[in-house]
Amino acid sequence: MTDTTHALDRTTRLGELVGRLSLEEKVHLLTGETAFTLPGSDRIGLAPLAFSDGPTGVRGLKFIGGDAVALFPNATLIAGSFDDEIAGEVGQMLAEEAQRQHIHVVLGPTVNLHRTPLGGRLFEAYSEDPYLTGRTAAAYVNGMQGRGTAACLKHLVANESETLRNFMDSRVSETALRELYLLPFEMAVQDAHAWSMMAAYNDVNGVPATEQDHVQNRIVKDEWDWDGLIMSDWFATKSTAASANGGLDLVMPGPDGPWGERLVTAVRAGEVTEETVDGHVLRLLRLADRAGGLAGDGQEPRQRAQDLPAVDSPRRQEQLRRIAARGMTVVANDGALPLAEAGDVALIGRHALDTVDMGGGSAKVVPPYQSTVAEGLTALLGNRVSVADGVAVRTRAVPADPAFLADPATGTPGMGVVLLAADGAELIRYHSDSSAISIGWDDDLDQDPATAVLTTTLANEAGPVLLGAIGAGRWTVAAGDREVSAELGFHGKDPGETMLRPPAFDEVLELPAGATVTATVALDPVDWRELLLGDPALDLSEESHLLDMSAMGVTALVAAPAPRSDDALIADAEAAARAAGTAVVVVGLTEEDETEAADKATLVLPGRQDELVTRVAAAAARTVVVVNAATPVLMPWLDQVDAVLVAGLPGQEGGHAVAAVLTGELEPTGRLVTSYPAADGAAPAWDVVPDEDLVLSYDDGTFIGHRGFHAGHAPAPLFWFGHGLGYGAWEYGTVQSHEGEAGLVVDVEVTNTSDRASRETVQVYLDPAEDDQPIRLVGYRGVEVPAGATATVTVACDERLRRRWDEATGTWAPLASGGQAVVARGLGDVRARVSLA
Repeated sequence: MTDTTHALDRTTRLGELVGRLSLEEKVHLLTGETAFTLPGSDRIGLAPLAFSDGPTGVRGLKFIGGDAVALFPNATLIAGSFDDEIAGEVGQMLAEEAQRQHIHVVLGPTVNLHRTPLGGRLFEAYSEDPYLTGRTAAAYVNGMQGRGTAACLKHLVANESETLRNFMDSRVSETALRELYLLPFEMAVQDAHAWSMMAAYNDVNGVPATEQDHVQNRIVKDEWDWDGLIMSDWFATKSTAASANGGLDLVMPGPDGPWGERLVTAVRAGEVTEETVDGHVLRLLRLADRAGGLAGDGQEPRQRAQDLPAVDSPRRQEQLRRIAARGMTVVANDGALPLAEAGDVALIGRHALDTVDMGGGSAKVVPPYQSTVAEGLTALLGNRVSVADGVAVRTRAVPADPAFLADPATGTPGMGVVLLAADGAELIRYHSDSSAISIGWDDDLDQDPATAVLTTTLANEAGPVLLGAIGAGRWTVAAGDREVSAELGFHGKDPGETMLRPPAFDEVLELPAGATVTATVALDPVDWRELLLGDPALDLSEESHLLDMSAMGVTALVAAPAPRSDDALIADAEAAARAAGTAVVVVGLTEEDETEAADKATLVLPGRQDELVTRVAAAAARTVVVVNAATPVLMPWLDQVDAVLVAGLPGQEGGHAVAAVLTGELEPTGRLVTSYPAADGAAPAWDVVPDEDLVLSYDDGTFIGHRGFHAGHAPAPLFWFGHGLGYGAWEYGTVQSHEGEAGLVVDVEVTNTSDRASRETVQVYLDPAEDDQPIRLVGYRGVEVPAGATATVTVACDERLRRRWDEATGTWAPLASGGQAVVARGLGDVRARVSLA
C-alpha cells in the first residue's frame, strides 16, 4: 500500500467518525474543555487531548507551580548551532518530556522572525533569517513528530512584536509575507509535515489572523496542500462565523469562547455551513490520530512512552549542557579565551550569581534546578575563582526564592495559602512550594475568591529585608511589628497582563531574624469586558474571546535580603578584578526585557552594567564579558575588553555550560542568528509601537536584518548575522559551484589552521543580479576538522530562496540569471564570491 493510499484510507475512516456525530457534538470538540485540554468522545474512541506550552520545555497543564520539567536552552541557542542534528535532538527530547506527562501537542516551535531587535518575545524565535528559521524548525519538528508528539508552528503570521498585540494590525506586502514571514511555515510543512499551527493575536492587513481566509485557507491549506490543524492562540479568536469560515479549526482555551453555542447558532442561521464544521473536526481527528489520541480499529490509543530520562538525570545534564554550549557565540577574542590554565579569576556580576536561564511569559517552566555561572566556574576552577556581585539589573519586583521561605505549618520551603470567599468562608487551604500562585487559571474552585492570605517565615538575619507583593488588589503585608500596604491595578489593555506582567511593589523594612510574614490581598479583578468594549478605538466584537479571560492571575510574595548600593558593588568588583588579574564579567537582560507581552525600548543593558564593565576593564589585566541575553545589546565598552561571549538563555545547565565554554572544555561554535546594531535605531526595522490607528507598517519589506544592512538601509552593524569565532582558525581555499539535481551546489575547501580540532560553519548567500532583491542566506553546512587538516564542504542551496513573488501575476517567478554566490563566515567576513550564470 502506498503512502497516498494509506492516507486516503485513514481520511475515509476519519470521515466516517465525523459522520457519527451530531452538530452539537462536533462543535463541542472544537473548543477546549479546560485551559490546556480538549474534550474526548467515547463514542468515536477520541481521548481528551492535552496541549502544553513550549518551546523551551514542556511545562504541562498548569501555568504556575506544576511539576519539575527540563528547561532547555532558548531558541536562539538552538538555531545558533546552525546544525540540523542539534535541532532534531531537541525535538526528540521535547517529545520525551511530553510523553512523560501524557501531552499530545507541544506548542512550538516559534517561527516568527527577528524583524526588529526590540521584540520582547524574540528569545522564543530562532532568527532574523527565514531560511535558518525554517530549516531549524523543520529539523525540530521531524525530531519531535518522529517520536509521536505533535509540534505546533506559531504564530501565523507577521507576529514579530508584543506591544498591543491583541489589537495591532501588521501591514505587510504580499511579497514580504510570502518571501519572509510565511517561508518558515512553508519549509516546516514541506520538509517536516508539521501536524498543527497556531494563529496569532494580531491582525494582518486589516483582517484578524484567526480569520485569515487568504493565509489559512488559500495559502496554507490549498496551495501547500496541508492537511493539519490550525488552532487559535489562547483567547485570540475575535469572531464566530468569520473565524470558522476563515480557516481556523480549533478555538483555545475553553470552555467559554466565541464558538460553542454561538457556532451552533451560526450554522443554524446559515452563516457557516456544517460541511465547514466537518472539515475542522476531520483535521482535529487527524491530529489526534497522529499523536496517539484516537483508537484505531477497536484498539486503545497508543500507550505513551514509559522509560524516559528523568529531568535531572546525567543523560539530560549532558545533553542540555552540550546543546547550550554549541549555540554560544564568541563574537570577540584577543586571546583571552579559553581562560588560561593557571592564575586567579574574578567572576563578577549579578548575572554570575543569578544567571538568567529562561525568558518570561508562557515559555517559562518549573525546572528541577537552575545552575549559575558562579556554581559552574567554581566547580571547574575551585579556589582560583573569587566571586563578586554586580549592580542591580531589574526594575520590577520578582517572586521570592522559595528557599528564603518556610511554610509555618509544614516547615518546608514555600508558603501557606488560604483563599476566602466574599463572606469570609474558606474556599481552599494548601501549601505552595513556590512563592507565586495563579488564581482563576490553575485552580478548580466553584466560585472566585475575594481574598488571598499568604503566610511564611523568612530565612533572614536581623536587619533590612526587601518585602512586597505581586498581583492586582489591595495588599497588606505584615512582618514582625512592621506593616506595608499598597493598591495595585492594571494600566494596560492586554488581559494577558494578569498572568504575564502583573503589577508589583516592594519596600525595604527592618525586620527581626526569622520574621513571620502574613500577606493579605483583597482581590480586585478588572472587568475586561467593560474596559475593552468601552474603548471604541479597539473595535472589539461582543464575540471576542478576550472578553472571557480571567480577571485574576498571578499572586506572589516578594522577599529577599535588602540589596547593597551599586556604588559599593562596583568598588568591590574593581578591587576583585585588580587582585585577580583576569576578570570575567557577566552582564545581560532578564525576563523583564525578554518576555511575552512586552517589547523593549532600547538595546542598552539595564542599570549601570555598562559602567561596571568599563570600570572592571580599567582595573583588570584581562577582561572577558559574558552576555547572558538571547537578543542584541549595545556594547560601548567593546574596545576596552579582551573577549566577548554571547551565552543566550542557556537552560537549567546554563551555568555549567558557560563554565565549560570559558575553560575550553567545550567549544562555543555558535553563529549569531541576528545582527547586532551599533546603536539604538540603527537597524533596517526598529519600531514596535503601532500608530494611533493601531497599524504597524512593515515598511522594510524583504530587507530585514542582514538583508537590509547589506543593502545600506542602516549603518553597518556591530556584529553581522552569521558571525562567530569559535576557538579554531580557518583558511578558505578553492570554491566551486555547479547546478546539481536539486539546484545550486557550492563546494568549499576549508583548513583548520589552529592547534585544536574545531567546527566550522560554511555559509552561502545569494546576491541576486536584480537591484531590488536583497542578499539572502541560501545554504550552510557545518564540518568538524582536526587541527591542521583540510576538508571540502559541500553546501546544497535551497531553491526556494532563488525565487521572487510577482505581485502583478500573483505567482512565484525565478530570480533573474546571474548574481553571485557569496561564501562567508557571516556577512562581515566574506571569503569568496562566485559569479553565477
